[in-house]
Formats: sequence, structure tokens, C-alpha cells
Amino acid sequence: MVAASKQETEEVHTPVLRKESPSILALGKLFPQSKTLDHTVRFLSQVRGTDKTLMVVQYFSKIFIWYFLKRGRESTAQRVKNLAGPISDFRILLRYYGLLPLIQWMQYVDTQPSPSPLLLLIDRLQNICNLIYYPLEHIYWLGAHEVIPISMEKTNKIAIWSCRFWAAYVVLQFVHLAEEFRLHKTRLQSIQGQIKAADKKAKETGEPADKTVYKTELAALRAEKKGIIINTIINTGYLPLTVHWSLEKSSFPDVGVGIFGGIAAAAQFYVAWKSS
Repeated sequence: MVAASKQETEEVHTPVLRKESPSILALGKLFPQSKTLDHTVRFLSQVRGTDKTLMVVQYFSKIFIWYFLKRGRESTAQRVKNLAGPISDFRILLRYYGLLPLIQWMQYVDTQPSPSPLLLLIDRLQNICNLIYYPLEHIYWLGAHEVIPISMEKTNKIAIWSCRFWAAYVVLQFVHLAEEFRLHKTRLQSIQGQIKAADKKAKETGEPADKTVYKTELAALRAEKKGIIINTIINTGYLPLTVHWSLEKSSFPDVGVGIFGGIAAAAQFYVAWKSS
């Protein structure tokens, strides 16, 4: 009797499998699973990813504006300007948090061992440049948008001095990259010497040399060299822009800003995308 009751209970609670009918509301099925989509969402959910995407649009828009004006399409050029303006403002607003990671970086520089005394000195000088650059840029933006009462003349001077400290950072970065390359070359020569010594020993003993460690180190050095090259491209793109904005009067064309800024933007987008 108990067995019969148990059987009846199981029959009552056994779920009935029904064939799912297609629905026009199931829009998710129109989009297949994609790793690229997942990567894009992850990339754009970070402040860095959003900033680099907007940076590409901001600088390349200057090239499009120049092109449309060249073709006599003033209305189209103006619409692109209408897009580029708010993007520039938004990117400055995004940089309002910039002092926080800068403080973390300053702590790291002064608590972790540096590869060389020159790199430590440059890092400290660059931190000073950024510590002045960020607040000046923030004050400039607040003054330009009449959030704080500053005359336009003072606002422009603040903007120029802000860019001068940015330019100083960029110049120091070239020295930084040169020192990085020197250290990279020294380590590469050291590893190559160790490989030659291991090969020589293998010939003498007749035993094969284990080059696993060397291969790992060489792969790390190749990645490091690639990073140095990309950062050099980024810095080269920034140099004429920072000099241009540091001068009270500059004849550097806006399309030139778009070209060099676009180079820096594309390279930074690539780095941010790969690291996300």
C-alpha cells in the first residue's frame, strides 16, 4: 500500500517535457554566441576602453572635417564637429579620476625596486608633471564652461601651462623609452651569451642543452620590445600635439592634430584592446 502511494506521488510530480515552440520574441537567438562580442563588452565596460574608443573618434573626426571642408561640404563638416565637441568634453571628464591611479603609481615607484636609477628619476619627474597637469586641465575645463568664475584670458593661460607640463612628460618619456631599450638590449645580449655557453657545454659533454628557460626569457624580451616600439609610436604621435597646444600662437594645422592624434589613438586602442 505504501509502495503504491509512493508510485502515485512520483507520477503526480513527474514534469511533462513539452516541445518549445518558436517565438518571434526570442530575439537572442538571432545573435550567435561570439567571443568578439564578449571581448567588446568587457573592453567598453572599462573606463580605459571607453576613453580609447572615444579618442579614436575624436582625432579621426578632425581628418573627416578637413576632408568635407575640402570638398565644400560645410554642413557635413559641422555635424562632425557637433559630435567631436562633446566627445572631447567627456574625455576630459573621464580624466577627473586620473589623480587617483596617479597616486597609486607614485606609491609603487617609491616602494618597488627600479631597473635603473635613471628610470627612477624619470618616473619621479613624470609624476611631478602629471601632478601639475591634471589639476590645471581640470581648472581649465571648469573655467571654460563657466563652472568657476575665471576670465577667458586666465583660462587660456591655464590650458597652455597644462599642456606644457604634458609636453614635458612626453619629452621625458622619450628618455624613459631609450633607457628601457638600453636595458632590454643588455638583457638580450646576456641571454644570448648564456645560450652560446650552453651550446658549447653541450658539444663538450655530448648531452643536449635544456633551453626551456632561455626560450621563455626570449619570448618575454620580444614582448617587451614590442611594447617599447608601440609606446614610441604613441609618444611620437603626442609630441607635435603637446608642442602645438603649449604655444600661444601655433600654425600647426588641425588636420595635423587629427593625423598625429589618430596615430596615438589607434596605437593606444590596440594596447587597451589586447590587455582587456
